[in-house]
Amino acid sequence: MKVMKIKDESDSSNGVLKKKYGQGLPVFNPFAGGIDVGDTMFDVAISDGIAGYEVREYSTFTEDTVNLVNWLVAENITTVAMEATGIYWLNLYLMLEEAGIEPYLVNAKHVKNVTGRKKDDTDAIWLQKLHTCGLLKKSFQPDSDIRELRTYMRQRKNLINIASDSVRRMQKAMELMNLKLHVVISDILGKTGLQMVCAILKGERNPDELIKLKDPRIKATDQEIKKSLTGIWRQEYLFMLKQAYEEYSFYQSQIASCEEKIKECLLKQVAQITRGDITDIGLEKKRERKTNLM
Repeated sequence: MKVMKIKDESDSSNGVLKKKYGQGLPVFNPFAGGIDVGDTMFDVAISDGIAGYEVREYSTFTEDTVNLVNWLVAENITTVAMEATGIYWLNLYLMLEEAGIEPYLVNAKHVKNVTGRKKDDTDAIWLQKLHTCGLLKKSFQPDSDIRELRTYMRQRKNLINIASDSVRRMQKAMELMNLKLHVVISDILGKTGLQMVCAILKGERNPDELIKLKDPRIKATDQEIKKSLTGIWRQEYLFMLKQAYEEYSFYQSQIASCEEKIKECLLKQVAQITRGDITDIGLEKKRERKTNLM
């Protein structure tokens, strides 16, 4: 722990050097605040300028959050510490950044590991105390462009996970009908698999007709595929297959929309680096297509 030395004094009578030190912890952030983040309420603590603290409560509605930030600005607060509680901190974090107040998003475990908290201290006061003394380490937060890209990427990942559940339901419905297509074909989501599923949903039941949709690259023999396409055509199972397929198709369109947004974000970031010139990207893609065709 660093102790602040006030001054050195020498005693002329006996030649002893006396050193005086200040009491308490050093202050690194004199205009710091602490916020206890919750779902419905923000508790905000700042120093009252004397020897105590002023604590205010604000609801998490947008209007009240704006009032919270305006109050901190009026009190000349330059930095605020808050715990990473769910996603409730995010909008407040962004508002503080826009207002010129540096937000410190801290790990709750790190705060609890610091001893010395009084029983009557609220979470907001304890955060303010630690932050004033420079005892908190903020978590890394990307800039707004990376945060936007990350949101689209996470959404895309969630949609892929949900779509995989739809595929499992398709396989279950086919298994109930004793259709073993997913056994003889490695991926029913390929060209052959999806075309055969669509044909079945449109009413085709004849294996001799369905085999015509087979891609030449399929290693399974025609006889094996015909046997796998001979099933028990119960209406309830066909209904399950239809709903699972429609759900899968819907999520594929959602994933495609996410990928378009991801592409826009990446192009915008490239444009910032290249000062708006992204013509080489299109040319590079054309070169790649030509190379693949050769």
